[in-house]
Amino acid sequence: MKLSNNDNAPFGAPMLDADVLRSFVAIVETGSFAKAADAVGRTPSAISMQMKRLEEQLGTAVLERGPRHVRLTATGETLLRYARQMLELNRAALDTILRPEMAGKLSLGLPDDYGETVLPNVLKKFAESHPSVVVDVIMKESADLRRLFKEGRLDLAVISCDELQDSELEEEVLIREPLVWIGAYGGTAHLRDPLPVSMWEDRCIWRKRAVEALEKGDRDYRVAYLCAHTSGQRAAVKAGMAIAPVARAFAGSEVRVLGEEEGLPPMGDYSINLLLQDNPTCQAEAMAGHLRVFFERLARQPGMVVAAE
Repeated sequence: MKLSNNDNAPFGAPMLDADVLRSFVAIVETGSFAKAADAVGRTPSAISMQMKRLEEQLGTAVLERGPRHVRLTATGETLLRYARQMLELNRAALDTILRPEMAGKLSLGLPDDYGETVLPNVLKKFAESHPSVVVDVIMKESADLRRLFKEGRLDLAVISCDELQDSELEEEVLIREPLVWIGAYGGTAHLRDPLPVSMWEDRCIWRKRAVEALEKGDRDYRVAYLCAHTSGQRAAVKAGMAIAPVARAFAGSEVRVLGEEEGLPPMGDYSINLLLQDNPTCQAEAMAGHLRVFFERLARQPGMVVAAE
């Protein structure tokens, strides 16, 4: 952490380091130093050192560390509010400064799962800040997006990632959260035997984790509805035909989240990661910034209505 002293800080005041604030916010949102380290691309020891110096600079603790938890102190609650504002202002300033230079084309890869939620928000914000950039959106499964990225055909991509999956690519964690089961309000699909499930084909991470959990829990199931698009899968859920595995943040308010109380096995966590080419263009950097802001908001408000603002 870069601690500014009275000799070089504006008006003699100490300055908070943006990198440290980003690490602090990551700890709060992931719930652990290890997960925060993955999210910001540092080691857990480096994150711990940043927090130690931050608390030394402030003269008080901002985090309470337990063997299985990290909690905010009262000062930490206050700092968190300002840290988020400062990070968003930092990104906005960079976008504004870079905007006059930006034109050309940008290729962005996304799974269909996020097309109806992420894209309306992110593209709207990006178009407002960089109206001269043409965005070429390619929607495919995460495995295909990784291949296209490795071939240099994508500037950046958002992909689903299994927590146990090894990758030779450098991936930035945008959000890590549990997978959950969803069903219709008042529905009884989760009580049927075999359990009717709505999902997609074998390469889908959500399907893979759902099948593993059901087989581990010795729960009979059948694939009742197959659709490549999440809107189709959700239609079967809302009609009461089946239940489905989804990311918690994308569950939405029009369906009911089901869990162990309803006899359904937990599916564990997974992450949504960002792939960004080495030496990225300014267009790609700007789009990555908008994606980070979106997923930071989503991490703060799981299940929020993700409609374009």
